[in-house]
Amino acid sequence: MQENYKMLATTLFGLEEVLAKELQILGAQQVKTGNRSVSFVGDKGFMYKANLALRTAVRILKPIRSFSVTDEDSLYDKLKSLPWHLHLNSKGSFVINAVVHSDKFTSNSHYISLKSKDAIVDYFREKFGERPDVDLKHPDIRIHVHIQHTTCTVSIDSSGDSLHKRGYRSDTNIAPINEVLAAGLVLLTGYDGGTHFLDPMCGSGTLLIEAAMIASKIPANINRPEFGFEKWKDYDNALFELIHDSLLKRVQEPRLKIMGFDRAPSAVRKAKENIENANLSEFIKVFQIDFFESEKQLHGPVTLLFNPPYGERLKIDVASFYKNIGDTLKTSYTNTNAWFITANIEALKHVGLRTSKRIPLRNAHLETRLVKYEMYEGSRRKG
Repeated sequence: MQENYKMLATTLFGLEEVLAKELQILGAQQVKTGNRSVSFVGDKGFMYKANLALRTAVRILKPIRSFSVTDEDSLYDKLKSLPWHLHLNSKGSFVINAVVHSDKFTSNSHYISLKSKDAIVDYFREKFGERPDVDLKHPDIRIHVHIQHTTCTVSIDSSGDSLHKRGYRSDTNIAPINEVLAAGLVLLTGYDGGTHFLDPMCGSGTLLIEAAMIASKIPANINRPEFGFEKWKDYDNALFELIHDSLLKRVQEPRLKIMGFDRAPSAVRKAKENIENANLSEFIKVFQIDFFESEKQLHGPVTLLFNPPYGERLKIDVASFYKNIGDTLKTSYTNTNAWFITANIEALKHVGLRTSKRIPLRNAHLETRLVKYEMYEGSRRKG
């Protein structure tokens, strides 16, 4: 029987509860939310499953030791005392990511990374007479050193590259949305395939792809070429294949339509290419249509979700653009739950409709809101 241990799934600001729910549904134990993270307990097989299936996780970390530190020298000594040969070969490679939140340490995280690297290299040099290399791009293991006040937690990263790198996006538009954030937005709307789905400003198609994967129960990271744990000394390929295949057995065809619009021919081409990369061309239809000149084409309940320009990277006349959003929703999309994300909070005043929800999130460095408009027959403008 496999041993259970504590793990940490990191995520984006505002998606902690969404990730916690995902973990609970997947079967994690002792799920607890933190700041941009969720801790949980599971075994090696569950770690593989979490990496394959979680839509809103950025990384899955396996803590290997926590200890008290007071300065750089005590950090070096404690790190050097750990049994690194259990995780890494002396001729292997590694990289360190350090995060420091402590007034005990005056040096920056880069220096802490270097000090940590020295401790691990010296451990191998003294014990085996040779040392592993530092490889920033394709290391055998990624090590995370997190210092909070006087507590240092050392973890190894089971994911490798960030889990937002799904493996399907070969081409993007000028302002692509992170795949983890896109999945989080879809899940925050409550969409599960039980309504039609429309992204009327679909860009490179990320929201459409994440929605289709949710509706189809396709594991989020099934298209990734590799995970970090595949280079670990205790990697069990037979177990990984078993979990991979069991997740694929749950896949189903979407019951309702998933559709995207964009007025730019180049965006439509990019979206179709990415959708094909994700093997979802059969289930997602994309059309060159200007949302502001569109009509509701889907009969029955529709989840409408989009990521309009904020005026940050794509230059627009913000006032008229957001007024057009409100006008189009009011005249052409009655009986629709309309959601969109924006970093331009002031621009919402120009929509001219009452929001029924405002959820704070972050898109890269930008503070954003995911807003919801319930478009009933005769939805009224703000008084």
